[in-house]
Amino acid sequence: MTRILCLSLACAIALLPAHTAMAGSQILNEPTEKLDWQTTPEGVAFAALVGDRFAEAYMAMVKLPAGLVSPPHTKSANMFGVMISGSMIHVPVNSNPQDEVVLPQGSFYKVPKNLPHVSKCVSKTDCVTFLYQDGKFDFLPVTGQVTQ
Repeated sequence: MTRILCLSLACAIALLPAHTAMAGSQILNEPTEKLDWQTTPEGVAFAALVGDRFAEAYMAMVKLPAGLVSPPHTKSANMFGVMISGSMIHVPVNSNPQDEVVLPQGSFYKVPKNLPHVSKCVSKTDCVTFLYQDGKFDFLPVTGQVTQ
């Protein structure tokens, strides 16, 4: 599993624009307690790592409150993540609940761009994930879709 996580992170870094990935010639260390968490009105917190999520491909730590279920939505960029703590489910809209896969700590996920989906933090503790998107952040609500 460690090999998969390392490969996932290496791929995410390789996909960043060259100027972003190669900026600076020093090691960047960001201890957890030094992360600058910015919380949205919905209670989701982002801690920027590389890139400006509103302007370009980026990496961030993301924290979702325990029990949070997103409304159906899409993203205009592919989303790749590795679970740090908690357990999540990402599921296409109108999918069969029996097909849900719980992603515990250490799990990898990819949500393709333009796919209507719901994300759920199903653990009793907050969900923290390392997130990479190959384009800028957006959250495009999908109306008229029913979820189970």
